[in-house]
Amino acid sequence: MSLYEEIGGRDAVNAAVDLFYTKVFSDPLLTPFFTNTDTKQQIAKQKAFLTYAFGGAPNYSGKSLREAHKPSVDKGLGDAHFNAVAGHLQATLEELNVPAHLISQVMQIAGSTRDDVLNR
Repeated sequence: MSLYEEIGGRDAVNAAVDLFYTKVFSDPLLTPFFTNTDTKQQIAKQKAFLTYAFGGAPNYSGKSLREAHKPSVDKGLGDAHFNAVAGHLQATLEELNVPAHLISQVMQIAGSTRDDVLNR
C-alpha cells in the first residue's frame, strides 16, 4: 500500500494541504514569498505534487522543485524558511491525527527535497 493510501488518499491530502496553507499563508516569515501568488492555484499544485510524492499518481506534470522555487530563492529563501514550512507540515499532520510512523515518512520525504527547493 502506498503512503498516499495509508494516509487516507485524496480526502486526507486535500484536508492536509488546505490546513497547511492556512498556516503557511499566515506566517510572517513566509508571506513575503507569496505576495503575488494565486493561492488557489498554489494549493492545487501542492495537492497534485503530494499525491505524486506519496505514490498516489504515476507522474507529475508540474515544474521541478528547483524551477518552481528559483524565484523564491532569488528573493532569499533559505534554511530558516524551509524549516518553517516543514514545521507547519508536521504540525498539520499532528493536528489531523496522522499516525506518528506516517508523519515520519512524510517528513523524511519533505526533508529529502531541501537541496532541490533551495537550489543547492
